[in-house]
Amino acid sequence: MKAMILAAGRGERMRPLTDNTPKPLLSVAGKPIIQYTIEQLVEAGFKEIVINIAYLGQQIKDTLGTGTQFGASISYSDEGDTALETAGGISNAMHLLGDDTFLVVNGDIANDYDFSQLYNKNISLAHLVLIKNPPHHPNGDFYLSNTEQVSERGQQSLTYSGIGLFHPKLFVGLEPGINKLGPLLRKVMSNNKVTGEKFNGYWLDIGTPERLNEMENHFKNSAEFNS
Repeated sequence: MKAMILAAGRGERMRPLTDNTPKPLLSVAGKPIIQYTIEQLVEAGFKEIVINIAYLGQQIKDTLGTGTQFGASISYSDEGDTALETAGGISNAMHLLGDDTFLVVNGDIANDYDFSQLYNKNISLAHLVLIKNPPHHPNGDFYLSNTEQVSERGQQSLTYSGIGLFHPKLFVGLEPGINKLGPLLRKVMSNNKVTGEKFNGYWLDIGTPERLNEMENHFKNSAEFNS
């Protein structure tokens, strides 16, 4: 099963740190942010990785190369000067992702989710990993039923973590260009085509310099980093 890391965003909220460095290459505890995700994926068995790039994307290619130093095979989907948003970026990379279900991970999150439990998981069109609403996103995105169905209505909202499994059929007919993932998912939720799960472990959206420092402190203080 292949995996895709979304790394094409400009990182406006992280400026001025991202004026000359793409956000995925910002350093945390001695490593680029994106390297943590790559290492997680490889450890879980995802060794064929697609990374989409746009703003300062050549720096990402120059730093990560073909991925051999991580035990991975990395290919790149170059979106040019303008990032295509989540769904647009995935659709643009479909020629690299193939015809089978694939994993997508946002390139600007830190987490201790075990990706191996998603390897070769059977899904309909999408399976989302959801989390408790963080302070910066109090209203959440979706609702999760007792039968693992994800919908727009329910009793307690949850936030999409930026980790999900997708089938290529979800993107069939999507017009090329800038497209967001949320509206695409909502179109198929009513047909019970989207399942999900709640993750209660460590998760952080590295969207601001303050949260970048928070990730730095987490890794410096963790037993894994100090071992």
